[in-house]
Amino acid sequence: MAFLNALNIVGSALTAERFRTNIITQNISNQLVIGRNGEDPYRRKQVIFQTRPQSFDETLSQVKGGGVRVTQVVESQEDFKPVYDPTHPDADEDGYIYYPNVNNTEEQLDLMEATRVYEANVAALSVVKAMASKALEIGKG
Repeated sequence: MAFLNALNIVGSALTAERFRTNIITQNISNQLVIGRNGEDPYRRKQVIFQTRPQSFDETLSQVKGGGVRVTQVVESQEDFKPVYDPTHPDADEDGYIYYPNVNNTEEQLDLMEATRVYEANVAALSVVKAMASKALEIGKG
């Protein structure tokens, strides 16, 4: 049973990081999408995680829960990046167009972090699988 719980925990982390990676790539893809026709430009999105509580029975033989889940995706409230270009058809009355509040360097760093966390969880998954395999071998002997 402990192996199944460990697999669930690692699986939840893999799913959450994959989702985070998708949001980061969405931010990168939309970093040049300006506001048109009076609409705001694209807003940077961020993923909020929450740990799932883990519970045990008195003998510690029944472990339930654990892991992580995505609770919400929030839009950044940072200011948009104004660029003075009075010739642009979408410029406001002051001659500015506004770019999204996405910082490419920050997104690249977040993507590297998410990738490393994902890889660490894949390594943990390999360890859990190897332990389960060894436990099955012990049971055969």
